[in-house]
Amino acid sequence: MSDPTIVPEALRYTADHEWFRPDGTEVLVGVTDYAQHQMTDVVFVDLPPIGKIVAAHGTVLTLESVKTVSDVYAPVAGTVTAVNDQLKNHPELINQDPYGNGWIFRLHPTAPLGPSEGLSATEYKQHVAEAH
Repeated sequence: MSDPTIVPEALRYTADHEWFRPDGTEVLVGVTDYAQHQMTDVVFVDLPPIGKIVAAHGTVLTLESVKTVSDVYAPVAGTVTAVNDQLKNHPELINQDPYGNGWIFRLHPTAPLGPSEGLSATEYKQHVAEAH
């Protein structure tokens, strides 16, 4: 597993430990390396249906690990446009590659993302440090 202090600069973050990245007119969403370390081994991903409408910071899905069940929240309001179907049979991708093959869903935001949406990598690192 990777170092939980890995926080890519190019991504934006939520206080609930999701990362997100604009991708065309959509937003790609996953959980941070820190989050997957806290959960330990992810064993099941309850993927949302395509077309699900979510509120900003509303629950989109749950992840089950050997340790806990955790909610994953929407970084912004929008509609789920795609899910990572690989996670159905390989939920461990979230642990192995949280910022790559472990992405969870795509969202079409209700409103365009502002440049200051979410936390920067520096702000997220500070948030995690303060949580300890």
